[in-house]
Amino acid sequence: MKWRSSRPLPEVEVKVKISPDVFNPWQELQDYQAGRTTATAKSGATNIFIGTMRDHNEGAAVQSMTLEYYPGMTEKQLEKILLEAGQKWQLIDACIVHRVGELRPDDTIVLVAVWSSHRGDAFDACRFIMEALKSSAPFWKKELLRSGETRWVENNTDGYHKA
Repeated sequence: MKWRSSRPLPEVEVKVKISPDVFNPWQELQDYQAGRTTATAKSGATNIFIGTMRDHNEGAAVQSMTLEYYPGMTEKQLEKILLEAGQKWQLIDACIVHRVGELRPDDTIVLVAVWSSHRGDAFDACRFIMEALKSSAPFWKKELLRSGETRWVENNTDGYHKA
C-alpha cells in the first residue's frame, strides 16, 4: 500500500500507511527514510515505537485477531493525531504504519516514528501519538481465543497498565 502524505503545517511532514500486508518495521523505516523530503541533517533525535500482537488479552489466551478499520476516515484521524503532535512538539517528520486484517501473536501491528532536533520532543511526541492512536483511531479488533470463542475488544488497554 502506498504512503498517504499530508503537509498542512509547512515545518512538519506526516505520512500514514495502512495495509493488510505483513511488514518488517525496520525495512519500512529504511525505505521511508530513503524517500524523506525533509532535511535529514536537522534531525538530532528519532524515536520509534513498534507494537506487536500479544498471545493474551483480558485473562484469555488469544490465537489470532482480525483488525478492521474505516478506509479514508482512519487515515484522516491518524493524520490529525500526527499534526496535533506537530503542534505540541517541535517535530521535523512523523509517520505511522498500521496493519489491518488477520494477525497472529508476535505479528507487528504498528510502527510510529518521530524525528525531531531534540530527544525530549521525539520521546514525548511518539508516546502521545501512540496513546492517541489507541484511544481515538477508528480500528476494531475481533479476537479468536484458543478456546474457540470469538469476542470484540471493547476497550484498549491503558498504555501504563501494570500486571
